[in-house]
Amino acid sequence: MENTFLATLPIAHRGLHDHEKPENSTAAFRAAISAGYAIETDVRLSRDGELVVFHDDTLTRMTGVNKPVETLDASELTRLRLADTQECIPLFSDFLNELGGSVPLLLEIKNVPNADTKEYLRKIACALEEYRKKFDGEVAIQSFNPFYMQKMKKIFPGVPYGVLGTATSAKEDFGGSALWRFKARAVKNMSFNKRVDPTFISYNFWDFPQKSVNKFQGIKLAWTVRSPEEERNARKYADNIIFENYLPEK
Repeated sequence: MENTFLATLPIAHRGLHDHEKPENSTAAFRAAISAGYAIETDVRLSRDGELVVFHDDTLTRMTGVNKPVETLDASELTRLRLADTQECIPLFSDFLNELGGSVPLLLEIKNVPNADTKEYLRKIACALEEYRKKFDGEVAIQSFNPFYMQKMKKIFPGVPYGVLGTATSAKEDFGGSALWRFKARAVKNMSFNKRVDPTFISYNFWDFPQKSVNKFQGIKLAWTVRSPEEERNARKYADNIIFENYLPEK
């Protein structure tokens, strides 16, 4: 599969954000586009089934509203201010139009346990299919949920798919599940890679070196790198970085 940006172009984590341009905001995306970096961002569902760009399960950290994202309609979400700025939560469709194929996109599909998985992934696939037809933009897709990737490869083929991993998961990362230790081991070891057959993996660079990373033969990304020194360490094990808080060389 021909797609070179994953191995060669640094990827701006949730856009090129700072205290004036919050993460996953239109301003942060425009800054990354202007600087010529690829963009990593997140997609999840509103209560009324619209795709929105937002990382956390809850709105608290970024908006001050102590509610899960999926308990508000899209019209309510898109009115919320991000980090006390004038920036608001974008609709996924608006983000794609803003991106316009100008730089590559690395999309993380957030785990939404209460959603109809088939419908959730279908909406993402339809949005990306329209985006590629309209703008011919480069796209790669990743998730901590390997089964999302397995299903997406069938309904939206022809793009790179990746599995996210870390060795430092906590119980709250799995919604307090009684099986969280089992799930954490699976995330650490990327246990379902054989079933997914990913083009790339994306791993928490603080956990390097890691056997599951070393044995992988495809493209390796390191997240989230926040300084030139961290980048030098990450590149001992990874081909490319997902970064924030500084400007790496392209």
